[in-house]
Amino acid sequence: MGEDVRLRAVVELAQAMAAAQTPRESWQAAALGACRALSGSFAALSVWERDLGQLRVLVNAGERTEDEEEFPEREAYPVHQFPEITEFLHERWAGGGEPNAWVETAEGPSGGHWAGYCHQRVSALRRRGRGCCVVAPIVLHGRAWGELYVARPVGAPVFGRSDADFATVLAAVAAAGIAQTERLEEVRRLAFTDALTGLANRRAVDLRLDEAVERHRLDGAVVSLVVCDVNGLKRVNDTRGHAIGDRLLERFGSILSLCGAMLPGTLAARLGGDEFCLLSVGPAADEVVRVADELCLRAAELEIGDGVACGVASTGDPIGPVHSARRLFRLADAAQYRAKAARAQKPVVAGREGSDDPVVRLADSPPRVAEPGERRRFRGRGTPPPG
Repeated sequence: MGEDVRLRAVVELAQAMAAAQTPRESWQAAALGACRALSGSFAALSVWERDLGQLRVLVNAGERTEDEEEFPEREAYPVHQFPEITEFLHERWAGGGEPNAWVETAEGPSGGHWAGYCHQRVSALRRRGRGCCVVAPIVLHGRAWGELYVARPVGAPVFGRSDADFATVLAAVAAAGIAQTERLEEVRRLAFTDALTGLANRRAVDLRLDEAVERHRLDGAVVSLVVCDVNGLKRVNDTRGHAIGDRLLERFGSILSLCGAMLPGTLAARLGGDEFCLLSVGPAADEVVRVADELCLRAAELEIGDGVACGVASTGDPIGPVHSARRLFRLADAAQYRAKAARAQKPVVAGREGSDDPVVRLADSPPRVAEPGERRRFRGRGTPPPG
């Protein structure tokens, strides 16, 4: 392969990783780009999970065998089976050396530094019908992060020393791309996470709720919103200090997260101050109300605070058409206000009536009008018109 071709391959790999928006896209771009650049038939990217002592496969790209998933959930290998990543290579990096790629074949070791290391990889090549592979360590922030693996089928030309050197370059480009993606993910995490509780924040709820309502409009998916207001926070802050008030918010946040986990795919969020919510897409309205009831019970058992006022609005109940996130928020907010005014121990549910629970018919009633000077909440992407 000529120098111009390899240079172009490096540029294409760097561009593909720069365009990646998620970790998965970044991993896939690294594996596919390296596979093409090295004329391989298969490539994989793995990360070294030090705390678990294993190499975990992030992505398998190219011609996969039946037991290889593109994004495997549980494909991992104990590092003692591949000690080169923790022994010889790690010692070289620690001594200031450079991480070099190496080649292995299905025929077995041919001597050199890696002769005692490659039996597991040789076995894997034979088992999956591949003739050779090149393995390139990925180093991030001065530490071994994982490895890039590219294979060719039986009968294809065996990788040479120049291929291994090129794989080392590709691994360095991949490392830069992975670092960029990790930085972007950290920025996103901070942008959509509440700093005190670790829950999602209002920005995350706005985005997710818009998507959920659009899905409801397209395929009828049930979208439910549980809006909560922690009772007694001001009293706790005034009498016991803001540190104890923060502890109350953190404790309730943990309860909210626990209850949200009872509904698959539910987003637990702090909207600001003492206001929290659960956003559920898919589960039936009755399931959501059951979880909201459990949330009220658990909140009432907290050693500080006065429980929680909880309102529920779900497209699975008779609340009328829901064409916007603002309408669902407004109904859940109104239900929560009713719960707070009534000091209800259970959730108030929009669109329900005639049961023993403190529920009210809210779908056809006008939204609550704020008292003079009172802050209006949950405005969505714009302030709703009066009435």
